Amino acid sequence: MRNFTEFLLTAFSDDRMLQKLCAMLLSLIYLLALTGNLLIIVLTSTTQHLQSPLYFFLRNLSFIDVCYISVTIPNSIVNSLTSLYSISFLGCALQVFLLFVFGGTEFALLLVMSYDRYTAICHPLHYETVMHRGSCVQMVTASWLFGGLYGALHVAGTFSVHFCEARRLPQFFCEAPSLLKLACPGESALEYGLIIASCGLIFMCFIVMCVSYVNIFSTVLKIPVSKGRVKCLSTCLPHLAVVLLFVISGFVTYLAENVTTSSSMKALTSVFYTVLPPTVNPIIYSLRNQDLQAALGALIAGSMSRLSILNKM
Repeated sequence: MRNFTEFLLTAFSDDRMLQKLCAMLLSLIYLLALTGNLLIIVLTSTTQHLQSPLYFFLRNLSFIDVCYISVTIPNSIVNSLTSLYSISFLGCALQVFLLFVFGGTEFALLLVMSYDRYTAICHPLHYETVMHRGSCVQMVTASWLFGGLYGALHVAGTFSVHFCEARRLPQFFCEAPSLLKLACPGESALEYGLIIASCGLIFMCFIVMCVSYVNIFSTVLKIPVSKGRVKCLSTCLPHLAVVLLFVISGFVTYLAENVTTSSSMKALTSVFYTVLPPTVNPIIYSLRNQDLQAALGALIAGSMSRLSILNKM
């Protein structure tokens, strides 16, 4: 049994130039993710016609994505530039906790958003009664409480073990599965039990989402006007794509964690669930959403107009 005060993270590559290249690439991706999500937060906060429950939830989702990607990527960029890959025990525990908090909150919020779309399309006459401002705030608060509890349980389960193996993690950030591989034999039962229970819960919630969307698509197909069908689908398909991206990226990472033995490959596949969803989500929601595109156009036009006035002064 060893008492570690710090852990050593794994670099994407042993080559110094490749490390710098990875740092530049991660910096670009991080800026793209921040720009996209902050734009959605600004647009849905300042545009009058984007004050519906759908955009209230989308604003919260973008905020979670900003927090989620900020847990791992800035630290990884600094590590790649400085070639220093150590992280303190407390810093590692905080990283694990925040990943579970933001990941759990995001999944809970995606479940809430699927309920919002189900109510809006399948029960439109009751929508304003069910999805009023107070209930929306309560749902978001419940999502955060679930994420906080989820994170607390997992960080307690992960760091209740004693570590017997070397302190090097086969990952570019601290995560529970990698840490459990360093645990003494027979001490990881609690956390593995929590992980299995979490997977079961996520699977059941995913089934609920699938049932909701079966009802949604069956209702949409009954709409006689094609324009009405397109409008309904333009708000449902992005959410469904985001859910699938979130679940598939986690599944791919889980497979890589258990199939491949290469540390570099494990680190690369982890990018799928730590970087891809927060970066791609704003793009998915903006592609087919005419309201967001119109608000963005108005924001750009207003900025250009103010810039023109300033240049003339």
